[in-house]
Amino acid sequence: MEGYLAVAAVVLAGVLLVTAAMLARRLVAPRAATPAGRTTYESGVDPVGAGWAQSQVRYLSFAFLYVVFAVDAVYLFPWALVLRDADLGVASLVEVLVFVGVVLLGLVHAARRGLLRWDLP
Repeated sequence: MEGYLAVAAVVLAGVLLVTAAMLARRLVAPRAATPAGRTTYESGVDPVGAGWAQSQVRYLSFAFLYVVFAVDAVYLFPWALVLRDADLGVASLVEVLVFVGVVLLGLVHAARRGLLRWDLP
């Protein structure tokens, strides 16, 4: 029963925090929209031209490759720090080799599709 009480307390705290944040926003936010507040604002640059612009799909591929390598680093650095532990043994080495193999397989796939070339069409 204590576990359910802890879960209920966490859920209640979450609901209270969200409610408090919404109430604070309603109290602090300005209510009257000004013409300056209605204009488009993007990274400090005034809008030029139409308000519609399409982005190219290749940027999604770059983002995907970044995520792959970021996850790779997130898993390999902690493993390298605890590598000196004698209890890890061969099993840990095999697991990391499988992980690096999967990442390299993804890298080879990206290279075969031409995602690693600088001169994209």
